[in-house]
Amino acid sequence: MLLDELVTATDAVTATRSRLAKVDALAALLVRLEPDEIEPAIGLLVGKPRQGRLGVGWRGMQSVLATAEPAEVATLTVAALDAALERLAAASGTGSNLERGRELHDLVAAATAREQQFIARAVLGEMRTGALEGVLADAIASAADRPAASVRRAAMLQGDLGATARLALTGTPDELDAVGLVVGRPVQPMLAATASSAAAALEVTGEASVEHKLDGARIQVHRRGDDVRVFTRTLADVTHRLPEVVEIVRGLPVHDVILDGETLALDDGGAPRPFQETMSRFGAEVARETLLHPWFFDVLHVDGRDLLDEPLRARLGELERIAGPYRIRGEVTADPAVAERVSREALAAGQEGVVVKAIDAPYAAGRRGRSWVKVKPVHTYDLVVLACEWGSGRRTGLLSNLHLGALDPVGEFGPPGGFVMVGKTFKGLTDELLRWQTERFPQIETRRTAGTVFVEPVTVVEIAIDGVQRSSRYPGGVALRFARVKGYRDDKPPAEADTIQALRGLLRE
Repeated sequence: MLLDELVTATDAVTATRSRLAKVDALAALLVRLEPDEIEPAIGLLVGKPRQGRLGVGWRGMQSVLATAEPAEVATLTVAALDAALERLAAASGTGSNLERGRELHDLVAAATAREQQFIARAVLGEMRTGALEGVLADAIASAADRPAASVRRAAMLQGDLGATARLALTGTPDELDAVGLVVGRPVQPMLAATASSAAAALEVTGEASVEHKLDGARIQVHRRGDDVRVFTRTLADVTHRLPEVVEIVRGLPVHDVILDGETLALDDGGAPRPFQETMSRFGAEVARETLLHPWFFDVLHVDGRDLLDEPLRARLGELERIAGPYRIRGEVTADPAVAERVSREALAAGQEGVVVKAIDAPYAAGRRGRSWVKVKPVHTYDLVVLACEWGSGRRTGLLSNLHLGALDPVGEFGPPGGFVMVGKTFKGLTDELLRWQTERFPQIETRRTAGTVFVEPVTVVEIAIDGVQRSSRYPGGVALRFARVKGYRDDKPPAEADTIQALRGLLRE
């Protein structure tokens, strides 16, 4: 297939807000792909090339775009683009930067003007077509004539939408339905909705396990025999960074297991250290003095037995049996007073709040439903940095005031999948964070004015707020109240940022 056909399809998707129209346009594209083109095409559509990191940044891409004259006729194929990305990803060692630059130039020069822009967006993770993975999953189901639920479940369990698309489009229904948990292959984590109090959350869930919400980094741990693998919430393998977690899991009385939990740093008294300390250690490529302690709140597989579809009550029983000393604290209750007490105890212990989990619900991998509801006394939201202003006074020469955006997945206030500005803040920024962002943000700069550096919308930051207020200043109609920085979320991609719709929901509260 010519890349031009992929570009035409994404233009059609971008041009409509109708989910059904998006699905139809993508399905019509998918049925025309050759088997070997399916996985590369899916990666390009969601801005996640199957090769992973390519070593190409915004500056490098802009330099090539400025010098590579576009082709007049579309001849570049999806397969040829995928092969070029493979060579880019493989470049390493002495001279690799020059080799990568030549390869990128040759690739871009073979593309038409609009194909060049498509390649740049795909490589830099800036696709804004509204073809989020949920829409694409429905398109795969339509193109393959398979139930959407089967496609979504397979994608969740494989952790790879491209591989699921190929199986759905080229395999049998039985092969798709046979996709299951595989120890060592990460699955998309279950996500939580939000509520203003533990009692309010209990009204949604019914009888529930009310558990402490730790201010740590989400981990998914797989063990087969002595082989232990640790994955982040984005399914990145960080085993080499967490030898202490590997050692603890190796000591559990089990042969095969998949555990879901958090890891965080503790002080000498056993209380949680600040989130920034956990993330600094979590992001280190080599072990450091600070140790991270694992705490688990769910188990998905034990010794050949998949637990995804079993109720939480059964999963917690297994978790207690195999990892009792490392289980997150909580109580099962249907009493709002008990739920509120557990919430107060969690806060007194230095935790963020609680997560209220329906006791008879299965594990819904990759989904944010009503079965898990998180409660934090101070509203905290994960937003995306859109720009940063140069500071004044003691912050002269440092990038300080952040421009913050919320995700707009449906395109209610702009392009689908884009970000809507909701406020600014410089509060909560430590000297260390100021130095970090002054070094980091020019590396992902898209443009600048005299006082502001505008950046790629790829950096997630956790912001605490006292609420929101109506505002005509910002396109989403809301502005943050008393926003302050809690810390950067290196473990979260921008696609998992909180939405403008969630912030607008605070107006109703």
